[in-house]
Amino acid sequence: MTSETSASAAPDFSGLPLPPAMLDNLQRLGYTHMTPIQAASLPLTLAGKDLIAQAKTGSGKTAAFSLPLLLNLNPRRFAVQALVLCPTRELADQVTQEIRRLARAEDNIKILTLCGGTTMRPQIASLEHGAHIVVGTPGRILDHLSRQTLDLGALNTLVLDEADRMLDMGFAEDIAQVLQHCPKERQTLLFSATYPDGVTKLATRFMRSPQEVKLTERHDTSKIRQRFYEVRDDERLQAVSRLLDHYRPASTLAFCNTKQQCRELVALLQAQGIVALELHGDLDQRDRDQVLVQFANRSCSVLVATDVAARGLDIAQLEAVINVDITPDIEVHTHRVGRTGRAGEDGWAFSLASLDEMDRVARIDQMQGRESQWQPLSELTPSSAGEPLRPPMVTLQILGGRKEKIRAGDVLGALTKDLGLPGAMIGKINVNEFSTYVAVDRSIAKDALHGLNEGKVKGKSVKVRRL
Repeated sequence: MTSETSASAAPDFSGLPLPPAMLDNLQRLGYTHMTPIQAASLPLTLAGKDLIAQAKTGSGKTAAFSLPLLLNLNPRRFAVQALVLCPTRELADQVTQEIRRLARAEDNIKILTLCGGTTMRPQIASLEHGAHIVVGTPGRILDHLSRQTLDLGALNTLVLDEADRMLDMGFAEDIAQVLQHCPKERQTLLFSATYPDGVTKLATRFMRSPQEVKLTERHDTSKIRQRFYEVRDDERLQAVSRLLDHYRPASTLAFCNTKQQCRELVALLQAQGIVALELHGDLDQRDRDQVLVQFANRSCSVLVATDVAARGLDIAQLEAVINVDITPDIEVHTHRVGRTGRAGEDGWAFSLASLDEMDRVARIDQMQGRESQWQPLSELTPSSAGEPLRPPMVTLQILGGRKEKIRAGDVLGALTKDLGLPGAMIGKINVNEFSTYVAVDRSIAKDALHGLNEGKVKGKSVKVRRL
């Protein structure tokens, strides 16, 4: 059965068979009305059905699978009862954070993230202490299953998040092997932005008469203003800094077709005093994590990335996307542009094209069913601000994380209660295994850094540095 839905109706959560504590928590978190994917899928999943849902990042899909998953849990049973498979570590971290927020109505729900790129030993130790929910990447989950450090005997909910991308990344066999370890009697929820053959094959092999939900709504492109600029190859990078100086977006994602182009653009922007960072396949996991934390918490103005590195990246409040090169893949162009203008916000999408790339632009026009809007580079005039673009926030890294039992509330308390800094000037707090990152308003960065180094977090002295 397939149900199609559009964005017109937005029912609220109170109409769902959810316990009062969960509804209260949803209200506190600002979940008032359901997004289209939630409205279409929750009545089915809460009734225990298997589900295949077409949903993009940013559509509210995490809550769509987290609520049924949490309802299926028995908190008093200390065993892994839910598993969420994600394509990337970044997405797994985002999903874990969201489930933690949604699980606040229940006491002591333990959630573990198991991804590659970090050592096994701390993960094995955490598993020995038990968990209710595991979120992870297929390869690392399989590692734990083969070492028998993870037991899925009590599993009742399995979620495949961004299934199409997991298949793109070559995880088909890993997923199949993980599924061999799952009990036959379980609820399986599959979320995918597209429907390639592989997704259908997965569903027919591992799901029990799944319900299908496809959203007729698409990302609202009317919120995105696209502009094209013709450039020579030798003026392409300088054109990026002219765009930034003219429009001064607080947060920009710039796409390059090659790692080399990424490096060259970052070097140029940094030389001009702009806080720019690069994201590509040559970065190790720790550097990658730090780059993403800084960009997501608005302490980096420009993230320069390749398409592969930016997969699974969902950044709220992204004012602009710049296509430094035109991608040969039209689908990729749509994905790049669709990262801005989300959640009702306006966004800019700028594309720089040389004469050699005009055939690619023609294909984009054909797909979009309209001609691109071209502007002359000469219209880009320097801003009257007279200084380089500065991000609103600064990231401080505290040496110590979950291992030291540090929680976001401890850091917030140290900054607001102990140091008397205004809560409105504290941004995102990310607690990782061994490090904690906190974004603070640029104007209080010096005081926050000095105060934390001189004071205490959770009763202990800590070392803090500015990233």
